[in-house]
Amino acid sequence: MLTITPLSPTDETPLSLLLLADPSIKKVRASLAQGTCYLARLQDKTIGCLVLVPLSQQTIEIMNIAVDPTYHRQGIGTQLLAYAKTMVQREGYATLEVGTGNSSIGQLAFYQKAGFRMVDIQPDFFLLHYDEPIIENGILCRDMIRLQFSHFTGKTTL
Repeated sequence: MLTITPLSPTDETPLSLLLLADPSIKKVRASLAQGTCYLARLQDKTIGCLVLVPLSQQTIEIMNIAVDPTYHRQGIGTQLLAYAKTMVQREGYATLEVGTGNSSIGQLAFYQKAGFRMVDIQPDFFLLHYDEPIIENGILCRDMIRLQFSHFTGKTTL
């Protein structure tokens, strides 16, 4: 059975997993410093993680969500996302946001299937904020696509 719990001081930070979702160690460390990391464990093995960072009193952002490739397509990411929605609602936030690359075809579909709506595009975000080019699905990752799940009704706030 999958368990999801906050990273404790005695837990090892799952950097290898976090770097699957964001190749910048600098950005990963900044997210960890600003937010809360949650670990998805199967028995005693960490197989996924989620980092949530508050942006305001109303909005919290998924800065990282990653699953060990061995466990892809088994619903682990969906369970992490459901956990994020539960945590955000329990903490009283109105909006859950996420940003992903224009080349992240699978991730865009994943979030849209979960009720997220595209609300903004930040042109050249990955070219300006990452030292190395990111290529996914044969596409240069240039722009950040911002998505929102608002007030847990499926509606977005602009």
